[in-house]
Amino acid sequence: MALDWDEFRFAKAVADRGGLTAAAADLGINHSTAFRRLAALEAKLDTRLFERLRTGYVPTPAGQAMIAAAARIEADVARFTRVVAGQGETPSGELRVTAPAGFAAELLMPMLASFTERYPDIRLELILAEATLNLSRRDADVAIRISREPSETLVGRRLAVTAWGVYGRADRAYGDLAREAWISPGPLVAGGSFMRFVEARVPPDGVRLRLNAVIGLEAAVQAGLGIGPLPCFTADVNPALQRLSGPHPELGADLWILTHPDLRHAARVRVFMEHIAEALLPLRPRFEGR
Repeated sequence: MALDWDEFRFAKAVADRGGLTAAAADLGINHSTAFRRLAALEAKLDTRLFERLRTGYVPTPAGQAMIAAAARIEADVARFTRVVAGQGETPSGELRVTAPAGFAAELLMPMLASFTERYPDIRLELILAEATLNLSRRDADVAIRISREPSETLVGRRLAVTAWGVYGRADRAYGDLAREAWISPGPLVAGGSFMRFVEARVPPDGVRLRLNAVIGLEAAVQAGLGIGPLPCFTADVNPALQRLSGPHPELGADLWILTHPDLRHAARVRVFMEHIAEALLPLRPRFEGR
């Protein structure tokens, strides 16, 4: 019985997404095609891979075995592509970089411009995401991350400490901050540390706006919705804002540039990481709120 990788990948997608509709969307096919592919695969194997339940598609023991095999194949393919990608000796080719959206908008673009001038044979793909992408699967080759504890499976260097303070509008006078309206990140941002910081300083009815991401905080403070915690590297240079307190060590985290160990010697990865580190070094006082 001959099976190809696409059949394993298809079965894993159905399991990961819990049904045909979402799996079809991930694979770029329509629902009817996915239905026919599953029926054909089960007929080929002469066994049922999924139980069709009202709550979704649940793998049978045969399905679980196929999905486990698919995961191993996927890991082997990713490992192979990382090894091959890491063998390049000249700075050229595709380079996928992920960074937080706010950091990219404020600081990263000029660094990318100077990098592409210096290395015109490298083509960049920038993935703006607050979520942590998986470098082992090569969702990205290099990650610029603000984190207290980066993954132990990655290698790189710490570039700076990112300090945070409390800010308000520059055209207002503030008294007791506990009596002001506040803006707060939600419980899913940085494990809820920002929300706990705000809750320790203001009663619950004092929070006028809660956001589920860091991006948008500065615009909300500048619009006059309230005061709130902001990163010093952007807020200190915004003439419409004033710092009211801080930096607060409990809100700080480290700025890292990271890659997978299999890629660290690839020329395009190495020169990119060196370029960003060189460009950021003069900005360390700004990141640290000094």
